Amino acid sequence: MKHTKTITILHSDDLHGDFLAEQVDEKLVGSVSMLSGYIEKVRAEQPNTIYVIAGDMFRGSVIDSEYKGLSTIEIMNALAPDVVTIGNHEVDYGIAHLLFIEKCARFPIINANHYIKNTPTRLFTPYKILRVDGMNILFIGIITQDVINQTKSESLVGSFVDTAAAAAEVGKICNAHNSIDIDFTVLLTHIGFEEDRHLARQLDPAWGVDLIIGGHSHTLPEHAVEENGVVIAQAGTGTDQIGRFDIIVDTDNNCIDSYTWRTVPICADTCPRNPAMEQVLHRFTSQ
Repeated sequence: MKHTKTITILHSDDLHGDFLAEQVDEKLVGSVSMLSGYIEKVRAEQPNTIYVIAGDMFRGSVIDSEYKGLSTIEIMNALAPDVVTIGNHEVDYGIAHLLFIEKCARFPIINANHYIKNTPTRLFTPYKILRVDGMNILFIGIITQDVINQTKSESLVGSFVDTAAAAAEVGKICNAHNSIDIDFTVLLTHIGFEEDRHLARQLDPAWGVDLIIGGHSHTLPEHAVEENGVVIAQAGTGTDQIGRFDIIVDTDNNCIDSYTWRTVPICADTCPRNPAMEQVLHRFTSQ
């Protein structure tokens, strides 16, 4: 008999400091308060819930720029994602400042691309393994070419420059964990939807990548797409919606048995506000 388990993966990308609700057709839409309320609601309903962010938490609001991302990290700490990858706007305040901000984060930030050339030492942890209901779920972070362009002045910092090199690095990481029973593998990328599809085509199925959750192109697809056996999705931009995967995992073969994907609108009708997040926001908005 086949052995299966269920997981729910909620995902955002390109939040860009979109922290406050907006009035749309006499309804309140968006905000990290209602986003947080929805995430906490799903976590209470579905114990095997993971929330991830596929880059670009920074830039786009006065709250973010005034504090150079430190306010954003405090807000993200209240949002409590399980794992995050960086986007191109995370380096807007400089690599050194980003590394300082990482120390302020109470959640793992992963990226397999950036390294210090003359060591070579990675700037970030390349992957994170989450243990959920007895399953080992591997997340690997991949960044966009735009970051290379923005960090050329950082002579000591290097990065993989195309999807072929990124795919090879994914293979190394996946193969390095052959001795561990990895039940499910997710790439958190910030390279754009079409580049996600290009990356998927370069992945060896033997590496066992199941899912690519991406960002950067602000794509809001009608449905998840499949490329080379890998399921790919994005969730647009900002906090007006969140992506949701409900997945049945075949734990015998370490792959997707079946899944559904949709975007959920973040609005006052369906998403309760989070009082703790409201307090964090009020401190910054009042200032």
